[in-house]
Amino acid sequence: MHPDDGSKLLAEGAAAYGRGDVAEALRQFEDIARTSTGGLRVSALINAASMCDELGDHTGAITRFREGLAEMPQDAIEKRPAALINLSQALQHVGDLDGAQAALEQAHTILTSNDDQTMTRVACLLSLTAVAFHRQQWAYAIEIATESLDAAMRFAPHLAGHPLSTLSGIHFETGRRELGLDFAGQALAAFEAAGDTNAVAETEQNLAVMYVRADRLDEAEELLRSSQEYFERSGLGYRAGVGLETMGFLAEGRDDDARADELYGRALADFRASGAVLDAADVQVRLASVAYSTGRFDEGEDLLAAAFNTYAERGLGLHCAQIDFWHAALYESVIEATPQPDPELLSCAVDLAVASALAIDAVRHTLPNGNQREQWNRQIADPAMRLAFRFAYLSGDGRLIDDLIETQCAGTTLNIDRSESQPPTRLPLDLLPAPEDPPTVTNSDAASAPRTAQPPGNPPDHGPVLHLGAALASVAASAGLPVAPPPRIAVAPDGHIALAGYIAAAEQRYGRPVRDSRVLRA
Repeated sequence: MHPDDGSKLLAEGAAAYGRGDVAEALRQFEDIARTSTGGLRVSALINAASMCDELGDHTGAITRFREGLAEMPQDAIEKRPAALINLSQALQHVGDLDGAQAALEQAHTILTSNDDQTMTRVACLLSLTAVAFHRQQWAYAIEIATESLDAAMRFAPHLAGHPLSTLSGIHFETGRRELGLDFAGQALAAFEAAGDTNAVAETEQNLAVMYVRADRLDEAEELLRSSQEYFERSGLGYRAGVGLETMGFLAEGRDDDARADELYGRALADFRASGAVLDAADVQVRLASVAYSTGRFDEGEDLLAAAFNTYAERGLGLHCAQIDFWHAALYESVIEATPQPDPELLSCAVDLAVASALAIDAVRHTLPNGNQREQWNRQIADPAMRLAFRFAYLSGDGRLIDDLIETQCAGTTLNIDRSESQPPTRLPLDLLPAPEDPPTVTNSDAASAPRTAQPPGNPPDHGPVLHLGAALASVAASAGLPVAPPPRIAVAPDGHIALAGYIAAAEQRYGRPVRDSRVLRA
């Protein structure tokens, strides 16, 4: 094929994508890849991979990205970083966060000697934020998202909607819901101003998800209809799946279990077809809720176990903790409906509720400022801890109740030498990549909370600490002073460590520390 003819066909494929005909764009790019060689074939492969990712065929996208990268010259410093970032986005969709991080590190290595690719820098920051978001490293995610917004405003204003959308999701997930909704509105306006119809539809969908979760169902409905029509018309299966899941949640909130079950089932099929395993796990949790409400307990158990395993296999411990909390809450509905609860079921509920509450409660100490800690505690951690107390009471376990009280009253420690401006260990952020359609973290991507890679054990010594009682600890946290994880409590008269078995179980089950190594006497 003559190069001029190939370039013309690439332009035609791009035009098809621009008018929303993603399937036709894919057909054209794949046709060019089959009939060309060299740089033209590589460009067609990378473009075809991007179209596959748009259409929800994430596995196919990964195959094509890797094929294109294998044929691409190593010195293609303009094309390679962008392709690696797009590969990272596809890997995130299938839950391969380590692979996504590795692709970004490759892109970073190339860009360390090239300061000219400002667009690429913005997109790499966005993709790094997406990985941090999936791993629920909230402080890091906010830092990078803020930096990416600054970079977009200076170098690529038409991309500003992407970091705004990311910040929206982060704030919403960490309890600052009104701020999250405000950022989403700004993102929608930015995409409309840029004429990005696909991003407008995605942001409408994200905003609808937030409204549903905030129990503002009527405000969600119109946005859902508009975005769903676009995604189904464009054949964007993954995004259509997100819309179906959200509509299922809407139906569930209106007690229409049959409709919710149907919509969730269709969403699960879309996610499985596109290889979006994390989204599939999320909708399995929703299907389990409907199964429990309709008396199909065994089916609900299987669905929750499958979702838990998906997250556990990828090291997403806080997702696992939140599934356990939800699992315990479903057990509560069964126990309350039974005059004489099954002792084995009650014991299992206690184990799930206490271990998950400890892990979820520990999250607030990782958040970057006092307001976020307070919001996390009030909206997320406190309900989990109340459920733990509830099951301890139902089980008649006086020692467990005493231990829960002691740990809640013990407060925390103030880390005098730690500075909130101190960044976590990570890749440098000054030089990094950008595809034509940068990755945007969506609210539907996040199932909950932060994750740190540090394994259980002795934390690094950050210097002197000041022990605070419960009231002063609350004041310190609300003021935004850095605090350490809660200490372990030695309880009189025998000096046993309160909740020692549950702490060990939580740290083993979720792969993250939930208590500081220091021991205080009650």
